[in-house]
Amino acid sequence: MEFKEILFKINDHIAVLTLNRPEIRNAISSRGIIEEIETACRMVNDDMTVKVLIITGTDPSFSSGGNVKDMASKEGMFGGTPAQLMENYRKNIQRIPLAVFDVAVPTIAAVNGPAIGAGCDLSLMCDMRIASRKAKFGETFLSVGLIPGDGGAYFLPRAVGMARACEMTFTGEVIDAQKALDIGLVNEMVPHAQLMEKTFDLAAKITSKPAEALRMAKRLLYAGQDTTLRKLLEQSAAYQSLCHHTEDHMEALSAMFEKRKPEFKGR
Repeated sequence: MEFKEILFKINDHIAVLTLNRPEIRNAISSRGIIEEIETACRMVNDDMTVKVLIITGTDPSFSSGGNVKDMASKEGMFGGTPAQLMENYRKNIQRIPLAVFDVAVPTIAAVNGPAIGAGCDLSLMCDMRIASRKAKFGETFLSVGLIPGDGGAYFLPRAVGMARACEMTFTGEVIDAQKALDIGLVNEMVPHAQLMEKTFDLAAKITSKPAEALRMAKRLLYAGQDTTLRKLLEQSAAYQSLCHHTEDHMEALSAMFEKRKPEFKGR
């Protein structure tokens, strides 16, 4: 499909989704951009050749989150009665955390600038985060009299722990990339000019792994957050039995014995 709010491309097993509304700091509360993000995520899941999804923004911002002008004028998803507003959140912005969380392959947020409010939460929806030195992060909802309405209360504690999540949420403080690195919110901080290079380096390490096992490994990591050890072991045994019967598993063993680089085919 033709995208208008984002840029989307797939190359060498890596998909890149770029928020592309720099004039509004890549705000993500319009129905158009929500639908396009959802569509891109679905395309990644449907394409078994894709092994990594990178989410980034067109400079200078990663995303400012919800459009505060629409909030003030009560336009778009921010209009209506309380009951209608609740449905608007469910039917609009909350589609993003569900879509990104359900991406079957590893996801990396390349945070090129400020990631504020829902923009901060979008980065947290990804499995990993690499930050430009220009990046900033703010769970700023309380500063405008709101609460995290897009899943931030789920993702933030899992990224930095409950105490840090409480501090960021209750104070609304915007932190720089160094502080984000110090508290474990991001995996790495890099010079701005090297952001995409370093992100692609990480993506390339991931794409060197077999596609089917990679997707199953991601499912297991997240299943382990919400289940018991016994249930996770049962699921792990089932996935492992599938992996043992893949061509890629046998290719990995052959390459190891023959001291060469494996050539995985996703089978």
